[in-house]
Amino acid sequence: MSRVYNFSAGPAVLPEEVLREAADEMLDYRGTGMSVMEMSHRSKAFAGIIEEAEADIRELMQIPDNYKVLFLQGGASQQFAMIPMNLMKNRVADYIVTGQWAKKAYQEAQKYGKVNKIASSEDKTFSYIPDCSDLPVSPDADYVYICENNTIYGTKFKTLPNTKGKTLVADVSSCFLSEPVDVTKYGVIYGGVQKNIGPAGVVIVIIREDLITDDVLPGTPTMLKYKTHADAGSLYNTPPAYGIYICGKVFKWLKAQGGLAAMKERNEKKAALLYDFLDQSRLFKGTVRKEDRSLMNVPFVTGDEELDAKFVAEAKKAGLENLKGHRTVGGMRASIYNAMPYEGVQALVDFMAQFEKENL
Repeated sequence: MSRVYNFSAGPAVLPEEVLREAADEMLDYRGTGMSVMEMSHRSKAFAGIIEEAEADIRELMQIPDNYKVLFLQGGASQQFAMIPMNLMKNRVADYIVTGQWAKKAYQEAQKYGKVNKIASSEDKTFSYIPDCSDLPVSPDADYVYICENNTIYGTKFKTLPNTKGKTLVADVSSCFLSEPVDVTKYGVIYGGVQKNIGPAGVVIVIIREDLITDDVLPGTPTMLKYKTHADAGSLYNTPPAYGIYICGKVFKWLKAQGGLAAMKERNEKKAALLYDFLDQSRLFKGTVRKEDRSLMNVPFVTGDEELDAKFVAEAKKAGLENLKGHRTVGGMRASIYNAMPYEGVQALVDFMAQFEKENL
């Protein structure tokens, strides 16, 4: 069985070189005589893995020294609770709701304090990013929260919101490491790795040190305090060791590709190939306002549910996997993360052109 082009939104495509390297080391990691899956997280070998992974992501993102990098579990969804538990000193937070994950985070935060929805794009099925240049930010808000790239709806913040001096918290799960980023603009920047970096089971949290304190909401479990993990170097308990190891390999791969500026250029080329086709197609159309289009997730429809289903089924036969759109949007969605080669997007566009010819 040859490899398919996997357009899944997550768990998603990983670089083939990384998978081959991991396969080579599966039974014996660098002369230890065991797999990374089997080794103690307290061992010298694993200490090397996690320290190197942190050093590499710091280099890739140019993370300043006053930010901690935490490798945690529970996925991005656990952060929906962890963030208010740790940051809601005044019990007030402002949320910008531009998709399902921001909405879930907004709903979860309501358990811990007063949560204001200061902007939303729900009125048009989250198909755009609202103007965030002058929002009614609450004077006593502890932070302003966004989901920067919306996996389901295919939108992306091209300009960060004006938080009027308040701490910005961003879920970047589906655009993590896809382009350069100025970490200093955020108090917390976090994401599940299973879309653009590694296997499911790891969430990376990059958090400014002044936000890591013992002053958390009463009843916050030990495991849900950032300080617990920051003080222990992400080794308070057994971490998702194998997942961290793969993330580390992906960081090395990204460095070898030329870093985040090079990735942005590659991602723009791939996205342009697909969006340009959609813009001239007589059968398919994109569902997102042009200026808000994501480089990572591209939803599109034919306008006919039966035709959409036929397209997904035939694409699968052609080795183009996981193109079915999310149920809230319907149609199709191509996730074209860092590890998706240009050839994969070209194969998709060629298939779409052929399908259009046969079905118009």
